Amino acid sequence: MSDKLRVIGASWCPDCKRAKTFLGQHRIEFEWIDMETDPSAQAEVERINDGKRIIPTIIFPDGSILTEPSNDELAEKLNIVREASMGSYDLLIAGGGPTALTTAIYAARENLKVLIVEKSAVGGQAGVTERFDNYPGFPDGIGGAELAGRFELQATKYGVEILQAVGVESFREIDNGEGYAGLDVTLSTGAVVQTRVMLVATGSTYRRTGADGEDDLIGAGIHFCATCDGPFYKGAKEVVVLGGGNSGLEEGLFLTQFADHVTVIERGSELRGSKLLQEKVYNHPKMSVKLNEAVQSFVANDKGQLESVVLENLRTNERSTHTASGAFVFIGLDPNTDWLSGSVDLDERKFIETNQMFKTSALGVFAAGDVRGGSTKQLASAVGEGAAAAIQIRYFLDKLEK
Repeated sequence: MSDKLRVIGASWCPDCKRAKTFLGQHRIEFEWIDMETDPSAQAEVERINDGKRIIPTIIFPDGSILTEPSNDELAEKLNIVREASMGSYDLLIAGGGPTALTTAIYAARENLKVLIVEKSAVGGQAGVTERFDNYPGFPDGIGGAELAGRFELQATKYGVEILQAVGVESFREIDNGEGYAGLDVTLSTGAVVQTRVMLVATGSTYRRTGADGEDDLIGAGIHFCATCDGPFYKGAKEVVVLGGGNSGLEEGLFLTQFADHVTVIERGSELRGSKLLQEKVYNHPKMSVKLNEAVQSFVANDKGQLESVVLENLRTNERSTHTASGAFVFIGLDPNTDWLSGSVDLDERKFIETNQMFKTSALGVFAAGDVRGGSTKQLASAVGEGAAAAIQIRYFLDKLEK
């Protein structure tokens, strides 16, 4: 019996892509088996499903099997907690990244009842970042998953309750006839939880290129997390990284562990990452850089997998085809604020507007971290904002009690 979870599917299968993304977000190791290239895998799928080709077919280390599971079914099988143990909390935090975890630690140490509600997996972008070399206290660097795990362990040590694979859908103010009395928060499971105050720390999501062919190839050659999907490209001749900022350069360096060669493609006239990272990239024997190039389309092969990227030079308007079996996109971030639906004021880029005390336009609702307008999108500052927001939340609760 295998000691690793196995996912049997096909590159064109949207449910397979969804399951792989879910497992990757929760940092669960798995072996991906493409039944189109492995006849024995196809036979195994048919045997398990009484002659039917139902994918993804997921085989767990204990021998149990799920076929075409929903995210809810996967969460239940993996024992991911999705129901709150109480109906009321002092602080509910939407999001589970470093900002959320830091606020939770500070608040729980003040004996507040804290609930974290995370739509995907605890750790946020930090949890799927390969390595941090600039986070204070770790002179030799530290892996993103390990650091996120330490944050989570410290939070649970102080009694913070954490729900994963659950999102916040909406909230409304409770008025007991004497003014503000807290919030009713509706979760994606349909449950309603009451809280005296809420912090929005839902972070941001990697932006897509919008180029032709992108949607069809996500998970079949186009990725947004090198840590999650980089190992699939072990021995690949060429992969590309789109974006020359810190994230793109860091993930590009990580991908050299697997691919024979990595090309960084940047639409600007120079890389945007730190000078140290630029030096590492330009001096790496397995890396190249293309400047002033924009992606026009992604081209698939006859198996529905990425084969090449069509580029346009922004100076000459000339187009060229760059052969690559994988493309990792790191061209910026969009805030995860769609669920707010006008409940709080947003800026022109849809980041949450706050004052210096991290208060939003909605009473009892604070915001901090990458989702907040004006934040620096750096791990150290995200942690700092989490601590500062916790202090302001404590002041707010103190005033309620007077």
